[in-house]
Parts: sequence; structure tokens; C-alpha cells
Amino acid sequence: MKILLRLLLKSQHQRKRFQQTKTEKGMTLIELLIGTVMAFLIITPMLSFVVDMLNTDRREQVKSNTEQDIQAAVDFIAQDLSQAIYIYDGKGINAIKAQLPANDANKIPILVFWKRQQVKNAVPLSTGLKPNDCRIPGISGGTIDCNDTYVRSLVAYYQIKETDPKSIWCQPSGNDCPKRIARYEIRDGLKNPYATGTMPPYYTDTDIDARPSLKQDAAFNTDFKFSDPTKDVTKVAGLPDAAQNSQVLVNYIDHSPKTIALDECQQALGNPETQIGLAAAQKVAEDTLKVTDPDKTINSFYACVDTSRNLARVTIRGNSQRRLQPNNANYDANKSAFFPTTSVQVQGIAAIGK
Repeated sequence: MKILLRLLLKSQHQRKRFQQTKTEKGMTLIELLIGTVMAFLIITPMLSFVVDMLNTDRREQVKSNTEQDIQAAVDFIAQDLSQAIYIYDGKGINAIKAQLPANDANKIPILVFWKRQQVKNAVPLSTGLKPNDCRIPGISGGTIDCNDTYVRSLVAYYQIKETDPKSIWCQPSGNDCPKRIARYEIRDGLKNPYATGTMPPYYTDTDIDARPSLKQDAAFNTDFKFSDPTKDVTKVAGLPDAAQNSQVLVNYIDHSPKTIALDECQQALGNPETQIGLAAAQKVAEDTLKVTDPDKTINSFYACVDTSRNLARVTIRGNSQRRLQPNNANYDANKSAFFPTTSVQVQGIAAIGK
């Protein structure tokens, strides 16, 4: 009996100790509230710091992407210009505007030139063969090796201002859309070196149907001569719209005003001079050398061209802020890092065919 009573008392004592311990480990509502407030005071600044770091990283990434895009565009233009055989200056472009793909206040030709385009494995080695019989580089195609040749092409780089806020070129959407640079090319067809007498000077469509890139563009004018470069530049009836039939080179080009030196092109090109007859040599006017937007205040994509030396300097200014926000992304000298600017100066090849 004593043993049983002792076991009951011991069991009861252990139960009370367990309940007391359990009660002591609990938290009151006030303690929970204080803990929540302290956690809020600690976590909020940390969260703000993390968000700020993410925003900073995003801005730096956008700046880097814009710089890379602008540099890549300038490099591409430089390579293109290196094959130029005639570059139009400001005066020349004004003279041929009506013969270029449709342009208006939102589609402005800035850089226009003639170049020679290499075509590999295109001309058969004998008169009895056709370009269709030639092997296509990088592809299979024909069965024989052929000679390389060159064709002429007219290249125009346009500055296009997007006006549709819902366009893919205007993201994030907003009324203040950026500009982009687009490239348009009109190519000559493949001439037949074996043509004689009444034979057509070009290979026929049947001769090149396996290689449609060798076909002459509808707007190409075979009457064009370098001796009179503003006449017969294109066949106007065959010109498509510049914005719809061009390849976009780069987007997010700045279109807010920026002042540059009044004689920047003269200085950049070494103060070129012109002389007529026995008269004293005179500096070429800045308006003749420079090609930019009509109001001449934005200066975000412009070219300085000395036609006589076949020399051009191209400048592009991007706008990385427009990639982050739709409005209030105008040029600010205090935030110049958000507006990367790159220039390149290129002299074309000898003007073969003039």
C-alpha cells in the first residue's frame, strides 16, 4: 500500500512540474507584439537596402547594354563604310532625297553611300554555265567552283522616330518613344561577263533562280553614273517604304536636344577646302559637310562627310534612361553616363568606277 501511494504521489508531482515548465515557456501577446515590432524595425531597412542594390544593378546593366549596342552599331557602320566608293555629304543628300526610300519628319536619311558588295562563287568559268551551277558558300547548291565578283549597291542609314506608344520599339510604353537606326540597301544584279552583241548584260532570272540574292532590286537604276551622282540614283517607282523594308541596326537612340560645336565637322575632317578655277581656296561650309536632323538641335545620330576624299565621321548617342522609364528621359550633362556617345571615322576604298 505504501509503495502504491508513493507512486501516485510521484506521478502527480511530475505532472505538476511538466505543466509548470510548459507554462513558463509560453509567450504573452505583449511579448509577441514587441517581437514583431523589433523584427519590422530590423527587416525593413535590410529590405530597402536589398531593393536599392537591385535597382542599382539594373541601372548599371542597362547602361552597359546600351554602350555595347551603340559600339556594335558603330563597328558595323565602319565595316560597311570601308567598302564605300562614293559618300554623299549634306548637300548631296538634300539633292537626292526625292530619289530615296520614302522619308518624312520621322524618317530621315543620315548616311547614304555607294559601295561595292563582294559576291562569292557567283560567276561561272565558261559561257555554257550559269550561276545556278555554282556552289553556294556555306550551303551546298551547285556542283562547280566559280569566280568571285562585285556588285554595286546603294546603302542608306535612316534615323526613325517611333510614334506608336504600343510599338515594340517603344518599351516601356509611353508618349516619349525613342529613335532607332535602320539600314536600307538597293543592290544591282549579277552581270554576265560573257554577254556580247544583243545578249542581255545581266544573267536572267532563270539563270539565278536558285540564288535569289543575286537578283537586281526593282529600285536599282542602271543609268546611274558616278560622273553625275545626283541623277538617276534610283528608280523611284520601285522604292518601298524605308521604315517597313529596312533592317533595324540599333534602338534607344536619344532624341533630346544637345548642343555641339558649330564647326564640329570642319574640325573633325581637318577643315577641308574647295577651289574653283583660279579663285582662292575656301573652307567647305559646315552645312555641306554635316548631315543631321532637320532642326539641327538633337545631334544624336549625325555624319560629317567630305565627299572629295571619300571620308566620313559618324556619331551616335544612345539613351539608356529610356529603357528604364517612359518619360523625363531627356539628355542631362550631369547624367552623361546614361547617354553613351561613340564616333568613328572611316575612309572608303578608291572610287572605282567613277
